[in-house]
Amino acid sequence: MSRVTLAQWQMLAAVVDHGGFARAAEAIHKSPSTLNHAVHKLEELLGVQVLEPVGRQVRLTEAGELLLRRARQLIESAAALEDVAGRLAEGLEAEVVLAVDQVFPSDALARALETFSESFPHVRVQLHETVLNGGIEMLYDGSADLVISGLSAQGFLGEPLVTVRFLAVAHPDHALHGLDRQLDLRDLVQHRQLVVRDSAQRQSLDSGWLKAEQRWTVSHLETSIDMVQRGLGFAWLPETRIQAALAAGHLKPLPLSAGGVREIPVQLIHRDRDRAGPATRAMAAALTREAGRCLIGDGSSLSNG
Repeated sequence: MSRVTLAQWQMLAAVVDHGGFARAAEAIHKSPSTLNHAVHKLEELLGVQVLEPVGRQVRLTEAGELLLRRARQLIESAAALEDVAGRLAEGLEAEVVLAVDQVFPSDALARALETFSESFPHVRVQLHETVLNGGIEMLYDGSADLVISGLSAQGFLGEPLVTVRFLAVAHPDHALHGLDRQLDLRDLVQHRQLVVRDSAQRQSLDSGWLKAEQRWTVSHLETSIDMVQRGLGFAWLPETRIQAALAAGHLKPLPLSAGGVREIPVQLIHRDRDRAGPATRAMAAALTREAGRCLIGDGSSLSNG
């Protein structure tokens, strides 16, 4: 058990911040004698002098500077703890669980999380990066507060966020580009296709596979992008994630006669909108706002859902 109380540290900080006992007493509504007693008691308990007189004023000793610097961390932590307790009493969630399909623009997600953290710094965030049915499964399980998905969920209403364009691409030196003509399904099935695995545990989808003779299935979208850039296969990839690679010439759209572009409407789904707490509502608002900004900033890649 600590011998020195938080209140004693707070009173020492007030004396230092306000330049003396009289001004500190007026600022924090304590008598000068109360502050004087608290500081002397603190020094007695620690066995260290923390203040020394300088004319009519006082200043920290070298030891006092070190101790108060550490004590301010305790004071700030205590204030933050009280703020969190107050918010919890008002119904603030301690944690928001977010399931986001990997096709959602990463810039929009990062900005939304940054905005959220500025208003709710003490609310924990669990982010699950899902594929296909993974987020919907979490919604049905009740394990996610908010889900961003390109799939509909039976019994839930979603809010349109963006429509993500997928492009069929391969490395410029891939054999498909070497054919130097328009391509069709018969051309594609003779080459390796890269597919991202559904993250659902129970009812997964086998979406997007063209029955190609060779298929590599990976767990993360970034892995698929990396492998396609290395010339290891072709894939449909979200334009928002490959713009830099396209501009740099590391990837090139396949000249398909049909189906070279797929559009996937992505929506935001609440587990229970009516019971959502202030943090969950703020997270949903941030995601919606940043998705909208992404539309304005890059209309060529996204369109309204």
